[in-house]
Amino acid sequence: MGTPDFSVPVLDALVEAGHDIVAVYCQPPRPAGRGKKDRPTPVHARAEALGLTVRHPVSLKSSDEQDAFAVLNADVAVVVAYGLILPQPILDAPAQGCLNIHASLLPRWRGAAPIHRAIMSGDAQTGICIMQMEAGLDTGPVLMREATDIGIEETTDQLHDRLSIMGSKLIVEALHDLPDLTPEPQPEVGVTYAAKIDKSEARIDWSRPAAEVDRQIRGLSPFPGAWTEIDGDRVKLLASRLVEGQGVPGEALDDALTVACGEGAVDLLRLQRAGKGAQDKETFLRGCPIPAGSRLSSE
Repeated sequence: MGTPDFSVPVLDALVEAGHDIVAVYCQPPRPAGRGKKDRPTPVHARAEALGLTVRHPVSLKSSDEQDAFAVLNADVAVVVAYGLILPQPILDAPAQGCLNIHASLLPRWRGAAPIHRAIMSGDAQTGICIMQMEAGLDTGPVLMREATDIGIEETTDQLHDRLSIMGSKLIVEALHDLPDLTPEPQPEVGVTYAAKIDKSEARIDWSRPAAEVDRQIRGLSPFPGAWTEIDGDRVKLLASRLVEGQGVPGEALDDALTVACGEGAVDLLRLQRAGKGAQDKETFLRGCPIPAGSRLSSE
C-alpha cells in the first residue's frame, strides 16, 4: 500500500525477495500535465509493469472496500506513503497486521513531512522505522529502526532517495525476521509532529541567520521550493551551503551568488526561474548575471 516515488523501491524489493503480492493499493490516478489527463501514480505504474493486481479506492471507509480487502487473506500489509487513513477493520484484516515504513526516528517527526522537517530543523540524524500500525498517527510500536546522518549540503530530494532505499532493505529484513521481532513501544518523551509543508513557508526571509536560510532552502527542495525575488522575478533556490560573509541581508556579496543573511551568508548552488528548468549557479549566472551589491527581495 503506497503511492509516490518513495514507495516504488519498496514494491520492487518485496517482489525481488519472492513475496507473493496479492494486491497493490495506491491512490487513484489524478489529472496531470498540459492535457490534464488522469495519470497513474508511480506505484500504480510500476505495479502494472510487474503484472500485479492494482486497486485504487478513493477511501477505505466503506464496508464494501473493507470486505474486499479482508477476502485477500493477506499475511501482512506493507504500508509506505500510501496517503489514506486505514480504518480499524483494515488494520485488523491481515493475519500479522499492517507494517508501516516511516522516514524518521520515531517518536520524532510523526506525520506527513518527516524528511522536510528533519532538514529544516537542523537534525544531525534521521532514519527509517518499521512500525506496527495502530489507529493513532504513527504511534505504533517499532519493530526495527536504522539511523543515518544527514549531510551538511543534503536536500530533501537527495535524502528522500536514500531513505527510500534504506526502507526497502529494512522491510525485507523485518518480514524475514518477523516471528522473532519484539515490538518496542514508542517513548512519550521526544514526540514531535511533521506538519504538512505549506507554501507560505517557502519565501526566504534574508534577515534570518544563514543556518536557518540554508536549512529552509535544502529542506524545501525540490518542492515547493524556497524562493526569493531577483529584479522582480520569482526564483526558486534549490541547493545551498553555508559560507563566511556579512552584509545587508539579501545583498549579493560577490558576482558568484554569495548572499548575506541576518548572520553569515549562503552560497546559492542551484536555482530555477519561473517557467525554466533548474540550473547550477554557473549556468544560471550566464543567463542572469547577479553582480555584487544586487539585492534579493524578502518582501
